[in-house]
Formats: sequence, structure tokens, C-alpha cells
Amino acid sequence: MIKIIVGSNNPVKISAAKHAICDMFSADEVECIGLDAPSGVAQQPMTTAETQQGAINRVKYCQTRHQADFYVAIEGGVDQFDYGPATFAFVAIAKGEQISVGRSCNLPLPQVIFKSLTEGEELGDVMDRFFNTKNVKQKGGAIGLLTKGLATRESVYRQATLLALAPFVHGALYQSE
Repeated sequence: MIKIIVGSNNPVKISAAKHAICDMFSADEVECIGLDAPSGVAQQPMTTAETQQGAINRVKYCQTRHQADFYVAIEGGVDQFDYGPATFAFVAIAKGEQISVGRSCNLPLPQVIFKSLTEGEELGDVMDRFFNTKNVKQKGGAIGLLTKGLATRESVYRQATLLALAPFVHGALYQSE
């Protein structure tokens, strides 16, 4: 049995972590528990660095509170790039002393939505307002709304988690550096 602690009680993040680890390690028996872990960053991270730090802070917090095989933290954030604003997520995964950090793809954001974020709102709340949804951050997220459901928050988080797991699958290759 593989035990996983996820640094969030958000069912989307818990499911993404659980399914990615089950897939990567062909595991049938997995215990996956969400934990309300503080990010130590703003409720809505507004830079790449802040978003990455939030994921790392959450995973380290989980390591100090529980015993598990894997600790996973996913932090969504936004940033303004040369090509426009976008949302993305960082994934931090720990196993023992080893930590791997991965990142999702970018979803371009409409300028009007990004403006609301710069005024202090959270992305999920802004999307709920623009699309007349409720609690979309625990469902398909902005990703689902803006891609007509073809990609979802969970599918993107799952992919980023799979990528961040590579050093745990091929440890010898990563340790030879």
C-alpha cells in the first residue's frame, strides 16, 4: 500500500495526486489523505516564484506532520508574461529527503480576468462570476471553462504530477548528475 499526503483538502488536487501516483507505480492500493497545509504565500499567487514557493512550503509542512510514502503539494498561480497573462501550477513531491518540483502548462488568461486578479480577487471567484458557476476551483477550474471542458484543472494537475514523479521512477539517472 502506498500512502500519500496531499497538502490540500481540494478534491481536485487529491484526485490528481492519487491517480498520477497510481498510474506511475501501477498501484491498486493507495491511501490518499488531504491536509490543510499553509502555502506561506498570497491566497492568489501572482508570480511564478511565489507559486513555486507555495508548493514547496506546503509539501514541507506535510512532511513535518505525517508519515507517508509520498507528499504532494499543488499550487496554482498566475503571472504576466511577455505574451500576456497566464495561469499555471507548480507541483512539489517529496519522498524521504528528496523533493522534485514540476510545473504545468500555461493557460492564457483574458486581460479582463487578470485585471480582477491584480485587484485582489482569486481566480476561482473571478471565473465563477464571469461564467455564472459556483466553486469551479473544486471542479474543472478556469482551465475547464476556457477550454470547453477539453482540459480540466485535474487533468493538468495530474499531468504535472506525472512529470514531477520522473526523478522517483528513474532515481539512478537523476542522482548521477
